[in-house]
Amino acid sequence: MTCIAAFIILAIAGIFVAFISIFKPKVGKRYLKMLKKSWGCFGKRITLQKCETGFGDDVKNSILSRVLLKNPKLVKPLSALIEVLSILLVVVTIWSVVESAKAGLALWSLGTCNVKHAEACSLGSEVCSIDNNSEPQNPIEAIGFWFSDWGEIFGAIPDKFRSWDVNQFDFAGIEVGEGDLKAIDIFDPGCVVCLQSFRAQLDSGFFDNGKTILVPFPIQDNEGKFKYKNSKLIAGYIFGADRAEAKTADGAKVSFEILKRIYTEKDEEHRSYQDLFNDFYSAEDAEAKLTAWLSEFGVDEETQAKIATFAHSDEYEEIVKKNNNIVVNNIHAKGIPTMIYDGGKHTGRYEAK
Repeated sequence: MTCIAAFIILAIAGIFVAFISIFKPKVGKRYLKMLKKSWGCFGKRITLQKCETGFGDDVKNSILSRVLLKNPKLVKPLSALIEVLSILLVVVTIWSVVESAKAGLALWSLGTCNVKHAEACSLGSEVCSIDNNSEPQNPIEAIGFWFSDWGEIFGAIPDKFRSWDVNQFDFAGIEVGEGDLKAIDIFDPGCVVCLQSFRAQLDSGFFDNGKTILVPFPIQDNEGKFKYKNSKLIAGYIFGADRAEAKTADGAKVSFEILKRIYTEKDEEHRSYQDLFNDFYSAEDAEAKLTAWLSEFGVDEETQAKIATFAHSDEYEEIVKKNNNIVVNNIHAKGIPTMIYDGGKHTGRYEAK
């Protein structure tokens, strides 16, 4: 193990030696000589052959030679310590390589290097993650979680090679725009990245060039707890207004107007409505505000009652479960907004072409 550990150290040191050798070429030459000898031993060790170069012994002897002269009794324990440290270094290096490969594959297949918490990955798209809040309670569970991450990664790899057809998913959502179906847009009313994405879509005229199915998706963890406290209620009113075919005086869909107001408007104190629903409104305050908006949009009291009833109905609960199943198990989304258009799956904030 000593020669393998030495090769790892020399390989890492090569980054610094390359810079130093610009000014001191002799250092670079000595380093290359050592690296070549190390590689000869390393290559044989990893192929389970006997190391003929004695490089490992050379390293160990060079370390112990000074100790031998001052305190011979320490040679044996230090020799054992060197072997232990070498084994630890090799194990840590292998683990780092495996974890790097795992993160890279996850980033490529799922769009995030952190399978359980997509928001924690700075390398992927900015998203509101669909987190698994389970934490391992013991080493056995931790190992199980680690392998389950690999299962999700390999399960999502085929998604990279498939053609994504907007017509293949039976989502419950609201339709915006006219013409042929061109896109599916999955969002959470409380997600700030979804807000940014929605504004970019409005500014670019995305909703004016074909039909889009907007899918309100209140993010839940594996215990059924919602990430944003009023998202489910807002989505219920959006669905309810759509089912009731509620329209404003100028013929706009009330369901879409509710979403626009949450994502693009502020109250009289210049506070974003999304922030208010997420951080300030209780469930009662949120419902009162949504009801007031319905009145502003010109929805009569009878229709308002239908919308409110739907938002608390078993039918709506089934819609939430159905959409959740499609997003998590069929699309393998780890975060939203997630969109399907142009034959592909796109995660993160929409960027106009």
